[in-house]
Amino acid sequence: MTTKGNLFILSAPSGAGKSSLISALLKQTSARPMQVSVSHTTRDPRPGEVDGQHYHFVSEEQFKGAIADKHFYEYAAVFGNFYGTSEIAIDQQLAQGIDVFLDIDWQGAQQVRIKKPDVTTIFISPPSKQALEERLRGRGQDSEEVIQARMAQAKAECSHYQEFDYIIINDDFQQALTDLTTVVNNQRLKRSQQVCQHQGLFAELLA
Repeated sequence: MTTKGNLFILSAPSGAGKSSLISALLKQTSARPMQVSVSHTTRDPRPGEVDGQHYHFVSEEQFKGAIADKHFYEYAAVFGNFYGTSEIAIDQQLAQGIDVFLDIDWQGAQQVRIKKPDVTTIFISPPSKQALEERLRGRGQDSEEVIQARMAQAKAECSHYQEFDYIIINDDFQQALTDLTTVVNNQRLKRSQQVCQHQGLFAELLA
């Protein structure tokens, strides 16, 4: 019997290093397959982003059609663009025993939590407000107006930290990655997961 995959949500203010942590986690050797969910969005691709790999880039008309068809686990409008997570794709991956990671904001996390109460939620926090602003400016991609909007949004994101199961402070990247790996392994070692995966072992031990 295939052990069902775990669903994880990672939320953070823009610039906290969430995407880099997920990328580094997926490159590690793992006893179970892991995959980050590819969200749909109406925003334009950034330099280096590939359609279908980083996001499914769609028009606003296409996105609203998918909302009407109840295609999404969650969706939200952020900085004037829509973002959404496909329910069918996620459920198929979980059924195959794949651990799936959702890179979404607190609004999306609230929506997913209603449909998936057993989801594991993780909040990635910057070590300070100053560090967050320095990281945003260091990207060299956004205007001053956008940076200030992202800083205001960061305050809104951080105000919801108490809604998450785990909090990881991304000050030292390697330590933050270790912390994230620990959370993932904790979920895999839960009794329900281990019993499902090792039914033969426990049947033998109790024979």
